[in-house]
Parts: sequence; structure tokens; C-alpha cells
Amino acid sequence: MFIASTDYLKKYSIGIIYLKRIISLVALYAGLATASANAQTPARLVVDSIPPTYVPNRVWDTKHKRFIDFESMLADVAGADVLFLGEQHDDPATHRLEAATLEGLARRRGSVVLAMEMFERDVQPSLDDYLAGRSTEGDFLARSRPWPRYGADYRPLVEFARAWKWPVVASDVPRRLAGLVSRRGLKTILDSINPADRAFAAHDLDCPHDDYFAKFAKTMGDMPSHSGDSTKESAAEKAATIERIYQAQCLKDETMGESIAGAFGAAPPRALVVHVNGAFHSDYGLGTAERVKRRLPGKRVAVVSFVPVKDLDSADGNARRTLADFVVFTLAPPAL
Repeated sequence: MFIASTDYLKKYSIGIIYLKRIISLVALYAGLATASANAQTPARLVVDSIPPTYVPNRVWDTKHKRFIDFESMLADVAGADVLFLGEQHDDPATHRLEAATLEGLARRRGSVVLAMEMFERDVQPSLDDYLAGRSTEGDFLARSRPWPRYGADYRPLVEFARAWKWPVVASDVPRRLAGLVSRRGLKTILDSINPADRAFAAHDLDCPHDDYFAKFAKTMGDMPSHSGDSTKESAAEKAATIERIYQAQCLKDETMGESIAGAFGAAPPRALVVHVNGAFHSDYGLGTAERVKRRLPGKRVAVVSFVPVKDLDSADGNARRTLADFVVFTLAPPAL
């Protein structure tokens, strides 16, 4: 039978005391960690609520003619005054990377404004009410004409901005006005619409036959006739149709350009305006990007273009060296 000595009992008691102190410290640190997690910013909680998913991509730096990592691109564009994110609307990977872009910019810039082609100027009050907590999300969506895939594609951007208390700008012209121009021409906007609607379109409207027009006309020329039968449409009729649709495109670009410039002017000093749009509006620094440069001379306007490809390993950045400041290749979804 083992009988403990007095020295042993003393050492055993001291050991128990130290063990209790260690357990207490572990519990304290665990409590602090929990408190820290509970004290996260609303924006962090929004990000944490989204399951982490790796999004395959390769970033081509067109200035230095090399592939770089996504974070290096973010560090560069965070220094811009205006940043265009040119997307392919139907690419899920692009939308996830747009959300990642906002998160990366939030870590680098104190003041950011999010502007979006996906909302039209006349719904700005509804957007403002939702961001300020004066309306529910259901009411906001009922009044703002969101795009069909808003929940999956654009809600993460709006909710991130809302959590960080960033303004969100509805930049585009109402589609009813663009549709009117595509049918009857730009002069209609200038001469016949009511003053309330006229305020939703850019004050200054310029629609030159430049490189942008050449790219637009080629794209439209490759598409089927709007009449449904190109054989019944003369060359002159087709040219007139393309001209009207191009004028509607210019109306959109001018209005978005004016909205972006206005947001930049209204924002605090050193603010960054991020505009999300279809890539055609900003590729090659043309379209809306060119209209912003005209309105904000001397400001740095950066363009990122997202390009889905079937094989990332064979993505050719050099072939798109003039497309944007950075070309982000994403893995295109498999064809159904």
C-alpha cells in the first residue's frame, strides 16, 4: 500500500493549483475569442455568412504583360479614383469575384461608393430607403425592378455595401427611355419627353462615330435582324436600325458616366467609385469609361474586364492586351 509523504502531498497540491490556473486561463482566452468573434463588424458577418468557395482565376496585368495574383491586382486598383468591373452577365464565377473585389477594397480604402448598371436612376429613392433601413428588402425589390438573377448575382454586392454603409448609386437610364430611343432616335429624348423623365437621362449627350461605334456596329452586324428576317431589310434600313440602337447605347453610357462623375463629386475626399457593368460598356476604355474620363479629367480611371474561358491554363493574356488594365480570366461554366 502506497502512503504519500508530506513532501509529495505538498508537491501534489501545488500541481493541482497550477493546473486550475491553466484551466482558468484557457477558459479566459476562449471567452475573449468568443467575444472578439461576436464583436465583428456587420460587414464581416455578411462575408462570414457566405460559405467560402475557391474561385479559379488568372489575372493578366496588361501594363506589365504578365500574370499576377488577384490580391496584387486589388492593391493596384485600390489606388484609382474610379474602377470599372466589366462583367459577362451570365458568368457565376465573375459575380463571386466581384464580391471578393469589394471585400479586398474595403480593407484598403476608407471610403467607397458602389454604382451599378443593374439599377436605373428612377429607383434611387427605393435603393436609398433600403440602405438606410427605412424599408424592407421585399419592399425594395418590389419597387426597384431588379434583374432576374439579382439574388444570386448582385444581392451580395448590395448587402456588402449596406453592411459597410457605402452609398449605392443606381446609374443607368430607365430602360423605357432607352427603348424609346432605339425605336425613334436620340432626338426624341431631347425634344418630346416630359421634364421629369428628361432628368433621368444625362444632360450632355454625345454619340460620335468613333472606335466604339465601329465595335458596336460590328457586334450588331453579326447579330440577326431585329425584324426577324434580314433578307427583307435593305442595307440602308439595317444601318438606320443600328444607328438608333447605338444612340440608345450612347444614352446609357452618357447617363452612367454622368452618374459616376456625380457620385465621385458628392463623395468624401479620396473616395473610390466602383461601377459594375456589362464589359462592353468599359472594355478598351471606351463607352461609359470614356464618358467618365471626359467628365473627370486628371482622375485615374481603372478598368477590369472579366473573361470566362474553358481552360485557364491556356488563357492568352497577350491577345487581350488592350482590353483593360487587368483581365481576369474565369473558368467558364460547363455548357448545358
